[in-house]
Amino acid sequence: MKMAVLCYVEHDDSVLMLHRNKRKNDYHLGKWNGLGGKFLPGESPEQCLLREVREESGLEPVTYSLRGIITFPLFDGVEDWYTFVYTASTAKKEVIDPEEGTLAWIPRSEVPDLNLWEGDRIFLDWVFNRTEFFSAVFRYQAGEFKDYEVVFYPASASSAVNA
Repeated sequence: MKMAVLCYVEHDDSVLMLHRNKRKNDYHLGKWNGLGGKFLPGESPEQCLLREVREESGLEPVTYSLRGIITFPLFDGVEDWYTFVYTASTAKKEVIDPEEGTLAWIPRSEVPDLNLWEGDRIFLDWVFNRTEFFSAVFRYQAGEFKDYEVVFYPASASSAVNA
């Protein structure tokens, strides 16, 4: 079982997206993703979120909000992935050059046009256009999207300020 975070950092009407184009053996090679990665031992989801955003972009979120949790059974063909999905805002737009790929600020309306995982097109609509918290399962087999299930919960106090 792998625990991870995925964060969509926003500034004005743009979203910071990572084009996974630098590592030859990257399971996500060629895809666009939000920022994130695996938990380190002992990390909370929020600590992982802040560390991953800092490491991959050089940015410090001003605010962040837990939007949902996604389970990806055997996503990589080996392990189940449990992913905490966040949005965050930042005061700056200047980013570093990460080793995983190329960062770009994409107008929110153009994000669905990117080369995304098929399931991302579904849950990004929830992330950007709904207020409810979601818990979902997205099933892939050999990199091909199969189906999903989702439960929505009323919006609650799931926002935090980075102090």
